[in-house]
Amino acid sequence: MTSSQQRAELHRQIWQIANEVRGSVDGWDFKQYVLGTLFYRFISENFASYIEGGDESVNYATLPDSVITDDIKDDAIKTKGYFIYPSQLFATIAKDAHRNENLNTDLAAIFKAIEGSANGYPSEPDIKGLFADFDTTSNLPL
Repeated sequence: MTSSQQRAELHRQIWQIANEVRGSVDGWDFKQYVLGTLFYRFISENFASYIEGGDESVNYATLPDSVITDDIKDDAIKTKGYFIYPSQLFATIAKDAHRNENLNTDLAAIFKAIEGSANGYPSEPDIKGLFADFDTTSNLPL
């Protein structure tokens, strides 16, 4: 089998898996959920890496939110353009997602908080509406 045939077969299998997973959810809506989740994970990991600064003894996700000072938050927003508390990180939320009956509303609040963290900063126009296409409160069957 040539590499292009292997690639085509892999593409077909991935598409089939995606169709099975999404069930009756429209393909566009499903894509928005997947891309939104991947984006949330990316900015969470990126933010945690920034805070940890390469220090392997620091695990931002395990810190209590209470250790975050206004100066830390202000500096992070000025540098990154947004802020995410340890309790709001993708890794933190994903760890208990299967037991969280309020996951949808918790995610909506987290996305609102991330977007709101830039209010009053130069990054505000870039961050505002960042998660607008990720409707966590939809009644679509997932």
